[in-house]
Amino acid sequence: MGNIRVVTDSTVDLSDDIIQEYGIEVVPLSLSIDNETYLDRVDITPTEFISKMKQASELPKSSQPPAGAFLELYDRLGSDGSEVISIHMTGGMSGTVRSAEMGAEMSDTKVTVVDSRYISKALSFQVIEAATMAKAGRSMDAIVARLNEIRLQTKLFVVVDTLDNLVKGGRIGKGKAWIGSLLKIKIIASLDGGEYTPVAKVRSRAHVVTHLAKQFAEDVKGKAIKGVGLVHAEGHEMASKLKETIKELTGYDRISIEDTTPIISTHTGVGAIGFMYYFE
Repeated sequence: MGNIRVVTDSTVDLSDDIIQEYGIEVVPLSLSIDNETYLDRVDITPTEFISKMKQASELPKSSQPPAGAFLELYDRLGSDGSEVISIHMTGGMSGTVRSAEMGAEMSDTKVTVVDSRYISKALSFQVIEAATMAKAGRSMDAIVARLNEIRLQTKLFVVVDTLDNLVKGGRIGKGKAWIGSLLKIKIIASLDGGEYTPVAKVRSRAHVVTHLAKQFAEDVKGKAIKGVGLVHAEGHEMASKLKETIKELTGYDRISIEDTTPIISTHTGVGAIGFMYYFE
């Protein structure tokens, strides 16, 4: 059996150390802000991006990698006879999966492209599992089947401090945004079906924390917690309170708080948090 190499994109929110440890290949998306273009997490850090976004005259724009970038990588990885599994952010929010599919169609390498239906740490759950199984010599069919299981057992919630970026980026209807702004409410959304889907409205950040902590406790009761991710775009205070509340409610404390990628910050705006977990 030949090797299986794992490819993903820069919305995966994994550290360079983890990426190297698991031998994962990352294809970056790109960002345009004030007429300057950057490769996500290559030319610009999350902190640098937030600073630029605050000062920018217009909303930054993000672009999926070109099919040629995938083609070049697939050909290189397959030059020794390896297969490739390429796992990407939800196709409901980006054309990245389609670019990967186009690259795969042109490549001589045998490539399996997977739409994770998620972003950030929820995407990383699938990527790390695929890399672990590939290293153990598991087959492509077994890996894909396992990713399908993880996808069904994953929950992702995102809370934005303002709806402006989602509206301007076309990710949510203007009517809903206007109501949210008028009432000063916080909308908790999921990625059901791979698309931004509002699931609850609360009055304050404190209510956000309570709602998410209770949801987590309810979902994992009697289950094995397989992974938890907590990321933010200058929303560290709310993320920290959520972590503390989860520990008080469930005793679970293996949660690291990390900066999310500029690609995600572009759409959420400043002050957002993302909370993700999967269980069995």
